[in-house]
Amino acid sequence: MLTLIQIELYKIFKKWRTYIGFIAIGLLIPVIHIAMYYSGSDAIDGRAESLQSSFMIVGNLVNGYLASYLIMMSLVVHIPFLIALVAGDLLAGEATAGTYRMLITRPISRTQIITSKFLAGIIYTFLLILWLAFTSIVVGSLILGTGELLVVNDQGIIVFAQNDILWRFALAYLYAVLSMSVVAGVAFLLSALVENAIGPIIATMALIIVLLIMSTIPVDFLKSLKPYFLTSYMLDWRLFFTDPFELTEILKSSAILLAHVISFYLIGLVMFNRKDILT
Repeated sequence: MLTLIQIELYKIFKKWRTYIGFIAIGLLIPVIHIAMYYSGSDAIDGRAESLQSSFMIVGNLVNGYLASYLIMMSLVVHIPFLIALVAGDLLAGEATAGTYRMLITRPISRTQIITSKFLAGIIYTFLLILWLAFTSIVVGSLILGTGELLVVNDQGIIVFAQNDILWRFALAYLYAVLSMSVVAGVAFLLSALVENAIGPIIATMALIIVLLIMSTIPVDFLKSLKPYFLTSYMLDWRLFFTDPFELTEILKSSAILLAHVISFYLIGLVMFNRKDILT
């Protein structure tokens, strides 16, 4: 199985579209850091206004940690497209290239084929989020420096000490890998149903956008459905930046996302095993 995964990773990184996400993140994130370097006080003034009226704030609040936190807030909107761009091509790309028959005539089962491709997609997702973490935390710290992290959430305004931040980000990025694996799972499942990669990519993004829009509409019926939307749990990495630490909610959200990932894999496996491949 390890050899099959290596082969699938080779196929993934052989295609130019694989590098679009890395290039986009590598170019965009430093630009955000530089913009915050020159006008970052605007990002902090509104957040700290009520705090400044009661306390004297010293130190560097406009730092790489704040930039990384703000960048992660856009995770559910922008990163899914970069994930779907690759995951949507894992199976549909084989159909487009006409290599399905060659795959299934090899001395490996369809289950092994599906599993290796799915795991390769998850590994790509992990590497992309790892690259996002590097460009956000490391590059951000080099440009903006480090310091305390000021967070505004439902609990109010929380300022985390510098020695209480990195472990929260580490767990938050791991959670982000899980949430983006759901996106990879959706694109992978749709890729097993069609023979063109464009369809799964567009359909995955359309699903996420529709769910996000429905989540923001103030209608009681839609609010009652919100717990069943997978997008409702994608931004729960923010729970790592609460005080006290909301471990129960994090475990609940993680279990729901993991159940989605496994479900998409199993459904894709069943569909591919039943697929009548003629060409």
